[in-house]
Amino acid sequence: MTEFIVEGMSCAHCVNAVTTAIHALDPAASVDVDLGTKLVRVDSELDPFLLSQTLVDAGYDPMPVGLKMPDHI
Repeated sequence: MTEFIVEGMSCAHCVNAVTTAIHALDPAASVDVDLGTKLVRVDSELDPFLLSQTLVDAGYDPMPVGLKMPDHI
């Protein structure tokens, strides 16, 4: 399970946009979005950093929860 705090989500359209972006990358992913806390939970086999970049490409600013960034970034 990968979790992100995604600032900038403010409505059902945002929830749909985030969910659609993840499903475009991984149709089998389970995506749970809590609009009130801005928490996005993704259950996917894909690399968390790839998931994060997908959200950036969709126009959002995801902050990983509990992930250590690689030293080379």
